[in-house]
Amino acid sequence: MGSHYTYPSPVAGYENAPPLPDEKAADGKSYVNPTTGVLSESYEKFTEPLDNGVRGAFDVHIYYFQKNETQKKFAAELWERIRREFPELRIYRFWDTPIGPHPTAMFEVNLFTPAQFGAFIPWLVINRGPLSALVHPNSVNKETGEHDEEERDHTQRATWMGERLPLDLTLFQDVQAMKAFREKKLKEKNAE
Repeated sequence: MGSHYTYPSPVAGYENAPPLPDEKAADGKSYVNPTTGVLSESYEKFTEPLDNGVRGAFDVHIYYFQKNETQKKFAAELWERIRREFPELRIYRFWDTPIGPHPTAMFEVNLFTPAQFGAFIPWLVINRGPLSALVHPNSVNKETGEHDEEERDHTQRATWMGERLPLDLTLFQDVQAMKAFREKKLKEKNAE
């Protein structure tokens, strides 16, 4: 069964690179990689099409069952701890009911840099307790500047910690209709 997404080759841009060595590293299992002396740009800036601007490249939704007093208390304490330990992150209100596509109560944290992602996500893996978390990117359409792949960002590109919860994806149907309309207008403009 085919996917309705397309995927560029992961080795695009490396077509003329020399073959990789078969040499094993000191552990005897992993491979020695060729060094370039230059770190990937992904250490400093999120790769395109992720939003490196005001919205932030990643949203982290941390869920709790609002009728479970133990989870609710833990989630409120986690929300407070994140605000105290990571004041540079953008954190939203502590919802006590489901909102948007999210099936239970939650709160949201935005990540703006690879360093924030690298610090916060491992921290959350250890400190999220019994709660589930959805980590999804915010991708930007290069041609329109819009965030019109929200359904894909919340599904195919998303990562879960803990139990995966079903999202209500019907909200994204309007986004897809608007994306189709903008693409049609762009093609008409380019045809002129």
